[in-house]
Amino acid sequence: MVTHPDIAEILVSEDQLEQRIQKLADDISAAYEGEIPLLLAVLKGSVVFLTDLMRAMSVPHAIDFMATSSYGAATESSGVVRILKDLDEPISGLHVLIVEDIIDSGHTLDYLRGLLLARDPASLRIVSLLSKPSRREVDVPVDWIGFEIPDKFVVGYGLDYDERYRDLPFIGVLKEELYAGS
Repeated sequence: MVTHPDIAEILVSEDQLEQRIQKLADDISAAYEGEIPLLLAVLKGSVVFLTDLMRAMSVPHAIDFMATSSYGAATESSGVVRILKDLDEPISGLHVLIVEDIIDSGHTLDYLRGLLLARDPASLRIVSLLSKPSRREVDVPVDWIGFEIPDKFVVGYGLDYDERYRDLPFIGVLKEELYAGS
């Protein structure tokens, strides 16, 4: 049942998110047993995912943030990636886990991965809540994916359209008439 007037359909429910994130947290915790990974959230969309993921993890960890932009107020990536906020601390020798909200074309994540690998982390892995494989233009190695979704414009659970809808507790498809022409 859709509970928001701007949402055409719910792709991933609140319950599905909770269950899958717990499974991801268990798998990630097992992979980092004996390590203290740095969870690197890509702002702003991944904040909600990061928060739930880190609370569900059983290993100690640190967090940091980067902000990138390739969308602006558009619904499709421009392909040009800009770093709006860089890390607070060096990552050389650290086990870094990029926490991403969605992988679309792959350009942003590929750029970010290259930038971070040049900083000599002990390891670099990626977890993404959502993946749109039909939109992929750049193949990026992703260690954990929450959900593969169709090529639909989604919002909620941290994902936005023009800074709206991040607070929705589910992943929903935005009604096309609300963004057509962007």
